[in-house]
Amino acid sequence: MAESTAGEVALTEQAAKRIVALLSSESPGSVFRVSVEGGGCSGFQYQFAIDKAPAPDDAVVERDGARVAIDPASLNFLTGAKIDFVDDLMGQSFRVDNPNAVSSCGCGTSFSL
Repeated sequence: MAESTAGEVALTEQAAKRIVALLSSESPGSVFRVSVEGGGCSGFQYQFAIDKAPAPDDAVVERDGARVAIDPASLNFLTGAKIDFVDDLMGQSFRVDNPNAVSSCGCGTSFSL
């Protein structure tokens, strides 16, 4: 199945499966939130959280039952990005492949423009 997009942000099948598992123990209507904040070792950092519901102005990416909310300011940084979930020797984590990032830190959770 093709990746689902909202505002050109894509969610992979692996990320959707993990988000569905995380939200299964949350209240109905809950969403997985991805945001961009100042900080981190490269200038900006990705934040992941669970919210009870999306805000009225959020973009919502949906795929295979997973719902991801992105606020308008963060969406500006994430246009064209792909959100994935990986399970490798370094551990399990969500990763963002962001074409807007000029560089990112070794851990992959912060980036610069």
